[in-house]
Amino acid sequence: MLISEDYLALGRRKTSIAQVVMKKGTGKITVNGKDVREFFPYETNVMDLMQPLVATSTETTFDIEVKVLGGVLS
Repeated sequence: MLISEDYLALGRRKTSIAQVVMKKGTGKITVNGKDVREFFPYETNVMDLMQPLVATSTETTFDIEVKVLGGVLS
């Protein structure tokens, strides 16, 4: 599958904002400039985040950059 575009999404909920940029790459995921496993305290959080990529067999196809403002981990 050839993908030459970047995908941008913005999500808001209550007082939180998340901006996601998905582009062709090697599977690197960063949240607020940190590796996803460094940002999230539990492996189950990472597994939940990876679930759509695993289901579509694209976990090594995209690099994903996430910027999050507000909210807390629960």
